[in-house]
Amino acid sequence: MRSENTERGPVGNKAARRRLSMMLLGTGLTLTLGGCLLTDQQPEPGLDIPARYSGSSANPKIAEAALPTLDWWRGFRSRELTDIVEQARENNLDIAAAVARIVQADANSRIAGSALLPAIDFNGDAVRSQSSKTTGLGNGRAFVDNSGFRVGNTLTASLSASYEIDFWGKNRAALRSLEQSAVASRFDREVVTLATIATAANSYFQVLAAQDRLRVARNNLTAAERVLGLIRQRVNAGTASALEVSQQESLVATQRAAIPVLEQTVAQFRNALAVLMGRSPERVHVRGGSLRAIAVPRVTPGLPSELLAQRPDIREAEAQLAAANANVYNARAQLLPSIALTGEGGYQSSVFKLLTRPESVFFSAAGGLTQPIFEGGRLTGNVDLQKGRQDELLQNYRQAVISAFSDVETALSAIRTSTQRERLQQAVVTASQSAFDIAEQRLREGTVDLVTVLQTQQTLFTAQDSLVQARLARMQAIVSLYQALGGGWSPKPQIALDSQSQPQ
Repeated sequence: MRSENTERGPVGNKAARRRLSMMLLGTGLTLTLGGCLLTDQQPEPGLDIPARYSGSSANPKIAEAALPTLDWWRGFRSRELTDIVEQARENNLDIAAAVARIVQADANSRIAGSALLPAIDFNGDAVRSQSSKTTGLGNGRAFVDNSGFRVGNTLTASLSASYEIDFWGKNRAALRSLEQSAVASRFDREVVTLATIATAANSYFQVLAAQDRLRVARNNLTAAERVLGLIRQRVNAGTASALEVSQQESLVATQRAAIPVLEQTVAQFRNALAVLMGRSPERVHVRGGSLRAIAVPRVTPGLPSELLAQRPDIREAEAQLAAANANVYNARAQLLPSIALTGEGGYQSSVFKLLTRPESVFFSAAGGLTQPIFEGGRLTGNVDLQKGRQDELLQNYRQAVISAFSDVETALSAIRTSTQRERLQQAVVTASQSAFDIAEQRLREGTVDLVTVLQTQQTLFTAQDSLVQARLARMQAIVSLYQALGGGWSPKPQIALDSQSQPQ
């Protein structure tokens, strides 16, 4: 027997060493494969950031501090506008829906984070069984009741646990992706809030402009009726014809027909403000006033590089890209083996009073390794899918940055041109008013023809209406610049991410 063991010993040792070598080789190949698959190759955005805005005249040395204030709408010096914006920020339903999306995103990240912890369940069972009399022997724990049936009881109380070892960082990558999605949802809320504020300010200015145009139309109607009265006096005196009366009556009718349209415009934008404030139109009163009472704030754009941190839509696109990077990492890790541990322990007895005794203890423990071999292209297809999604979000991020620069440049140009247009249009109104006053005076004196009077009236009426629209365009351009610069929110960190959730 000793010689037999001596002969078999070396053979057994060689086989054991061979198995160990194959195991180490397989492990080395797996680790090498894992290193190749999980190499974190995040794409570079490749952004071309200009040194300054071409439409800005700000000094580059002080431009860095020239960021919009958080309450930029107060710069228009309108108490009613401030009240409307504050109510819209508090009650707007689109903002409320964005907040609900944050709650969902946070819940999804907590769900993903649960995969990094073991799952523990309590199991409690109570089974009473009865065997047929005709099946022969029952189980060993059964007893015979008064009716002759074999009856058995089984009571079980146990804890079961399962845990997947996140060796490749697959679950950490999934958590990272959903955490970044939660960050993106917060930036989405700021995008919605900023758009709501800008829309509320523009709608309020539309109300004021419509009221100004309505006053201009009524004043012009009064002036046209006054001229009509003078022409009728000339007809009675025999110095004017019925054709001249008809021409002036046509102008009066045109001015009167413009009033209902402007009244509808006022009501339309008042109702739009009610929707933005999350209230029914019947419960919202917008007094309005005039655009001339609105102060014109001075807005400086700052530096283009600050726009990357100031615009919430850029930050949202950046967070979505980070989530896509983590999804690519997760998809690659799914190609590698997964290691799972399971265990269960507790008490089992056929009698309740013996359930918690030491001899009723039972337990089981197991470990398993699963390596995908053939999935019909599902896993590799998922890798390609996530790479494609990553590239799509990268292009979206680049587009968001370029669009942001374009929005600022467009707003700066609009402010410059609308300011110049308002100044020039004011000169047109002044000259037209002077011409109309002279024509009306000469009409009273009977020293001017009606064609000249009609021309001066129409020129004045058109110039006054255009002046209101030019002033509205200037206000809207200022609001557009505030929105383009991401004003109205503070770009603070939204979620403190756990450093251990980063894929390694």
